[in-house]
Amino acid sequence: MPELAPGLSGDFEHVVTADDTASHWGSGLVPVFSTPSLVGLMESAAVKALEGSLQPGQTTVGARIDVRHLAATPVGLKVRARAELTAVEGRKLTFTIEAWDEAEVIGQAEHERFVVDEARFLARVGTKGK
Repeated sequence: MPELAPGLSGDFEHVVTADDTASHWGSGLVPVFSTPSLVGLMESAAVKALEGSLQPGQTTVGARIDVRHLAATPVGLKVRARAELTAVEGRKLTFTIEAWDEAEVIGQAEHERFVVDEARFLARVGTKGK
């Protein structure tokens, strides 16, 4: 199992559908790839970067993302994000992420995730509202 260290990277690709648009999410009125969908694409790339690198029973949760949505993408185009792990500080992982469609760079982000014990995390969340 590889060690969690700067330099790990992962990619995630997706073809934009009507469910990914700003008009669908209510984040705008136009039928283009939405910022909420861009954030999801970027987080998925960060999760991919960690595949095979976590200890059994561990997962990560997103804690912060500072995203710049730079260009619009219409339905039907492929979008791709690439995340690179740039810092490891205890349980905190920091990623630099860039996203493209088939024509240009569409987004950039810095993203933080935390390594957690999955069972303990879900048990704690399960107590909410009780």
